[in-house]
Amino acid sequence: MDKVSENPFKTEKQSRIVHSHTALMTVTALFVTLYLVSNVMAVKVISIFGLFYFDAGTITFPFAYMLGDVLTEIWGFKTARRVIWMTFFCNIMMVMCTQVGVWLPSPDYLSETADAYNHIFTYVPRIVIGSLTGFLLGELSNAWLMEKIREKTKGKKLWVRTIGSSAVAYWFDSLPFVLIAFLGVVSTRDLLLMIAFQYGAKLLIETFFGTPMAYAVIHAIRRYVRKKESHG
Repeated sequence: MDKVSENPFKTEKQSRIVHSHTALMTVTALFVTLYLVSNVMAVKVISIFGLFYFDAGTITFPFAYMLGDVLTEIWGFKTARRVIWMTFFCNIMMVMCTQVGVWLPSPDYLSETADAYNHIFTYVPRIVIGSLTGFLLGELSNAWLMEKIREKTKGKKLWVRTIGSSAVAYWFDSLPFVLIAFLGVVSTRDLLLMIAFQYGAKLLIETFFGTPMAYAVIHAIRRYVRKKESHG
């Protein structure tokens, strides 16, 4: 009996889906990792000339935004929204699991290691709430604005979408985080400086590093998918 040949159009479509999913899983994994790493790095506070203070996570967080831009640009707002919510729950899981580690006993000869672990992972509830609130508001607004600006610009001028959406979304991220985490703890002057510096630092990193990387990553993913499709 002759073997029935496969439908070439179906095979091509399946190949495109598989390679697109591979790229999506890679970007998603990096997005989740960067966000969780940024939260751990946030334990370290950096001082600039004793005038400006910000957490170390401010340095890496814009790159998570960059990947959020990539998700929206290639796979659309609905997919980006699902990844954002998944990342949100991954962060809650990290907080819960590391907190269990704080509660569990440790041998006396490892007391220094245990103290260091407890110092890093003993979360202040209001900081956790502020971080989660800022992340959700910032990332969801960033992805939504990316989609809307893309429609207005008809898919042109990627830099307008990445910087424009971030310029708005960073307010939704920085403002609730600092207010929830530090209102009543630091002076009003320091509170305003923290908001302004976090917003400015994130936007500068996004503009000069995140956006060029977004161009490179989007180009690389599209090239990868096309190349895989051409090789069957």
